[in-house]
Amino acid sequence: MRIGRNAAVPLHEIVIRASRSSGPGGQHANVTDSRIEAVFDVAASSTLSDEQKSRLIARLGPRVVAVAQDARGQARNRELALERLRRRLAGALVVQQPRRATRPTKATTQRRLEAKRRQSERKRDRRRPGDGD
Repeated sequence: MRIGRNAAVPLHEIVIRASRSSGPGGQHANVTDSRIEAVFDVAASSTLSDEQKSRLIARLGPRVVAVAQDARGQARNRELALERLRRRLAGALVVQQPRRATRPTKATTQRRLEAKRRQSERKRDRRRPGDGD
């Protein structure tokens, strides 16, 4: 399963468990194991680098779990759980760009000061006559 440009997790490293789904479904839901839980043990992975493992553990923890019980069938829920797991792993592996400090533009500063001036005048106009004037 591909989780990024330079990362992939083989399906044999993902544990898939089936259990009974909650919610509506009548008699069918009471007898089928349609809820799927996909569990990925980050520390035990042999395909991820140490840097990728440490990033995943820091952001998601040592075990990443994705659950699906939306669909009625087990096969569709398996697809949904694997896709959710893939999205979570891919999102956690993204390296954030460091923020570069910028200065506010001249126009922004002028707008802010003008707004402060208007607010000050508005509050000054609400005062009782003779209070400090």
